[in-house]
Amino acid sequence: MDTRQWMSILLFFATALMLFVSFLSYRKRHLQVARTMIYLMLGASCYSFGYAFEILSTNLRDVKLSLQFEYLGIPFVATFWLLLVIQFTGAATRLRRRYVLLLFIIPSATFLIHLTDDWHHFFYKGYILRADEAVPMYTMTMGPWYRVHGFYNYGIMVCGLLLFIPMYLRSLPIVRKQIMVLILGAAAPLLSNLAYVYSKGETIDFTPFGFAVSGVVYVWGIYRFNLLRLTPLAFAKVFDTIRDGVILMDYEDEIVNYNLAAEEVFPELGRAKGYPANGKDILSASPELLEWISAADSGDERFPFRRLRDNRHRHYICSMSFIYDTGKTPIGKMLMFNDITEWMENEERLRENARQLSQLNTFKDKLFTVVAHDIRDPIALLVSLTELLGEEPTDPDIAHAEVFQEIRRQVSSTFHLVDNLLDWYRSQNGRVVFHPVVWNLKQVVRQSVALAGTRAAMKQIQLTELVDELLTVNADKEMLDLILRNLLSNAIKFTGLGGRIEIGASLEEGLVKVYVRDNGSGIDEETSRLLRQEELFFKGPGFVSEGGEMRFGLVLTREFLRIHGGSLQFDSIPGKGTTFIFTLPGSAGGTGTVKNDETGLGA
Repeated sequence: MDTRQWMSILLFFATALMLFVSFLSYRKRHLQVARTMIYLMLGASCYSFGYAFEILSTNLRDVKLSLQFEYLGIPFVATFWLLLVIQFTGAATRLRRRYVLLLFIIPSATFLIHLTDDWHHFFYKGYILRADEAVPMYTMTMGPWYRVHGFYNYGIMVCGLLLFIPMYLRSLPIVRKQIMVLILGAAAPLLSNLAYVYSKGETIDFTPFGFAVSGVVYVWGIYRFNLLRLTPLAFAKVFDTIRDGVILMDYEDEIVNYNLAAEEVFPELGRAKGYPANGKDILSASPELLEWISAADSGDERFPFRRLRDNRHRHYICSMSFIYDTGKTPIGKMLMFNDITEWMENEERLRENARQLSQLNTFKDKLFTVVAHDIRDPIALLVSLTELLGEEPTDPDIAHAEVFQEIRRQVSSTFHLVDNLLDWYRSQNGRVVFHPVVWNLKQVVRQSVALAGTRAAMKQIQLTELVDELLTVNADKEMLDLILRNLLSNAIKFTGLGGRIEIGASLEEGLVKVYVRDNGSGIDEETSRLLRQEELFFKGPGFVSEGGEMRFGLVLTREFLRIHGGSLQFDSIPGKGTTFIFTLPGSAGGTGTVKNDETGLGA
């Protein structure tokens, strides 16, 4: 196998390698940089593939045909490389597409001039056979447009390198490695082409072999340094789109970079002539911040401060993090400014709302104090007076007697409603202390029955107590008395003359189940519906009308039972009676000290 064949095999390998880079770039084709890399590698592969056939050619016709294939890519390779640099670094991002297309005018003209070179010889003046050399077979005499094309390509390469220099200086290490990969990938074919041009075409053109080196470098960069994933432009986009202000400072507290959000916090950043800039000069309007930055020596810290912007105080939290090199030596600081103005204003509004609510609660307490002293006591006096009058002989005027009895019922009903309202208010306001103690249930029930006995006797109602002497309950005495008082009072109210009321209890699975059963008129449908709701306070219309005090008393009863961990249930049949059942924690005989109330009056 001669030299030409070996060189052709190497060029075919270089072509395959560049097509592989194109394939890797195609997998990332959603990125603009990757799409440009595809065109760059396809153009270079046309160069190396065509040059392989040029080396194998045995006559001028085959050489010219190979050159036509090579120039499908040669004119555009350098231009695509510059476009790749522009996209990679973000330079000239504001240029419109038509200005970018201007870069392709000379490459397109080069392609057309070479395609029609046999007519005008602007590109190659002639072909000289080298009888003594196998490679290359012909020496091409360069025409004027060849020189234009060469100067244009070298100018483009120089522009690309100049764009890389400032980006390299301010980039992170990973990005610097990507930049070096792109520079090395361009340097190999560039140096090879310079050697070929300097020899005036009398030596082998090693430019396609240089592209093989480029392919290897690019594959290495793609797999090792994420060449087609992370670009300085992407980092800049992320940096600028962070909603919090970010300022980067070096170890001398000089500002080296910042994002747009930081400029909104400190407009002085945009007025600086150049960077790095002295941080003390830029942040001089916030001396407390500068003092904090200077005092911090290690670790991450947070510092609240505020600035006057647009005639409005803006509140910020500054978080400072130290930037370290590969060791433990800090090389800079990163300041992040989080605008918490809205949060502070919301907090102030919450404080104002809390203050107003406190005032309303104070007013409510005063209101219920008035109800307790200036309304409840007079109503209680009216109840006593009507009861005394009820014991006097009935007025001969039956109509007046009926009016008096109605007044008596209304006053009594209002008194119970106000009494329950005050008890409920104290429980909601936390003023009723829950202090459960073990009590003998039979003694507590007897006391409640004794208190309700007078009202029951007036209606000739038979009160029956069926509670085992050994049953005990763990309950708050005041709440338990109120529960029994409400249930017995309701039963007496809605039970007719000569009726029966029975109260009993049993122990089931660690809970004492107490029932109050009567054979009265039952619960009306509206009250039944309200008692099945979860709300603890009824707001429906007519709540304080007829039966309202009974509903409210039952609501309070249910609330107190929930505090004990118990529940309230009922079963009512209109015209036949109602059974209320409630549960309390308890036992048969108890294990602790059982208390009995010997006063006979309850708490």
